[in-house]
Amino acid sequence: MAVRIGELLLKEKRITPEQLQQALNHQKAQGGKLGYNLVKMGFVKDEEITALLSKQYGVPSINLAQFEIDPAVVKLIPADTASKYQIVPLSRSGATLTIAMTDPTNVFAMDDIKFMTGYNVEPVVASETAVIDAIQRYYPSAAKATSTRESSGPSTLELATKNLEELQQLESTAGDVEVLEELQEISADALAKQGEEAPVVRLVNVVLMSAIQKGASDIHIEPYEKELRVRYRVDGILYNIMSPPMKFRDAIASRLKIMARLDIAEKRLPQDGRIKIRFNENGTAKEIDFRVSVLPTLFGEKIVMRLLDKDKLMLDMTKLGFEPESLVKFEAAIQRPWGMVLVTGPTGSGKTNTLYSSIARLNTPETNIMTAEDPVEFNLVGINQVQVREQIGLNFAAALRSFLRQDPNIILVGEIRDFETAEIAVKAALTGHMVLSTLHTNDAPSTVNRLMNMGIEPFLVASSVHLICAQRLVRRVCSNCKEASPLPPAALVQAGFSQEDAGAVKPLKGVGCDKCNLTGYKGRVGLYEVMEISEELRELILVGASGLELRRKAMDEGMVTLRQSGLRKVKNGMTTLEEVVRETVK
Repeated sequence: MAVRIGELLLKEKRITPEQLQQALNHQKAQGGKLGYNLVKMGFVKDEEITALLSKQYGVPSINLAQFEIDPAVVKLIPADTASKYQIVPLSRSGATLTIAMTDPTNVFAMDDIKFMTGYNVEPVVASETAVIDAIQRYYPSAAKATSTRESSGPSTLELATKNLEELQQLESTAGDVEVLEELQEISADALAKQGEEAPVVRLVNVVLMSAIQKGASDIHIEPYEKELRVRYRVDGILYNIMSPPMKFRDAIASRLKIMARLDIAEKRLPQDGRIKIRFNENGTAKEIDFRVSVLPTLFGEKIVMRLLDKDKLMLDMTKLGFEPESLVKFEAAIQRPWGMVLVTGPTGSGKTNTLYSSIARLNTPETNIMTAEDPVEFNLVGINQVQVREQIGLNFAAALRSFLRQDPNIILVGEIRDFETAEIAVKAALTGHMVLSTLHTNDAPSTVNRLMNMGIEPFLVASSVHLICAQRLVRRVCSNCKEASPLPPAALVQAGFSQEDAGAVKPLKGVGCDKCNLTGYKGRVGLYEVMEISEELRELILVGASGLELRRKAMDEGMVTLRQSGLRKVKNGMTTLEEVVRETVK
């Protein structure tokens, strides 16, 4: 957090406490910044404050009086912006614009200039009088406005600095506010102030806040030839939300890239980043991460943001949707001292939540848990999480190799994508480690064949894998507007119910209300197919049995399939038959 200039000067013994108090009294009476008043009263020199700020923020300082600025660079920033933020553009090198400013902590100024010019901004510190002189020299039209503002009271910058100091006082009492430099602050007050700012900033903030309020899991911003479309994924289904004017297409993309700290000049290659925002919800501060993916398409950049809300991360395994007998098998498998447990399913089927729930259950002071993820979605206390970075050679296999030298008890590998990762994971499982990982397969039995197709020997698969869990997510019937929705017994039998159950089942359906946005669904629940590798299944794997044979044997041994798991939830009134049929096969 920034140190206030008065405290900094006192610490450096440049002023006495009495001089500081006199300057504060003068500031209260006359207005203006504290530093300006200290200089005006002759207690310190402008250059001393500049040197201290340079040292404090690690930003170079410059003597503007000795610097000649290229007129082409001056034109990059309008006079009113230079005057408003007390900044002067110095030079441009490639995609970087260097600016001189009196307050290197003014992120709002740098953000606006980034957005306005399309360049990355590098600040240097200059004294206040030097900046004002330079603005009057290079922007003659701003000179009059500057002098008028000086005579009429505190400037916009002075007020902003005063507000910043007040915010810093609040932050010091808030505790964990050290991460502010990586946060994009959004609050009700900030949104109101932004009414005077660029409409794109307001539009982007509205899109983000609206998605949070609607409980969306993803935001899609998609450019087409004659339309810009914004869609939210709510409970697994995409809904059209708005179509902003086409003229905002590039501006929205640039704004989001600035927030996610991406290269706004790069429009030809995909980019990935992260936005962290804090907002006020019912009087309490709440933080949410957005995982940002930018993809160049035919008519512009498509941006997809995944909302990562830690409050919605369900770490209680009993509430995920496991059938009682499936949960018993799953918990027994993850609590073994060694072996491999695999969770499979398509993207967005809740695999990460299941794995996080598993390691949360196993997270004790005497256990060393290490994870390799791409990306790390949630930070979990007491767990060593590694972000995979393919571009520098830190892939899953490299991370896994290093883990084995870190004395782990439990290893979580985000995904087994290739033979190398699969081979190291299997060896780790066979040498006294519990390995948890994911694969992209349609059901539990086909996972065995997938591993063998990758090149893993059948005897290694048979001896290392203890349990495979396939899963899907289906929408829950809204508890506020649910009502009975009888279906013909023939339709229930066709879906997989027995004749006896078909006569007794009374499906429920939501009619639509304000709480569920008239969809009839609110929230989601998991369907789980848990295949425990028994001795008989190991023997079938060793002789190279097909996925169909493994499936038959597992069902004979009591495995609940994805379809059966769904039908049980229809019977219990948790979801509808349409949802189960959409996500599973017989």
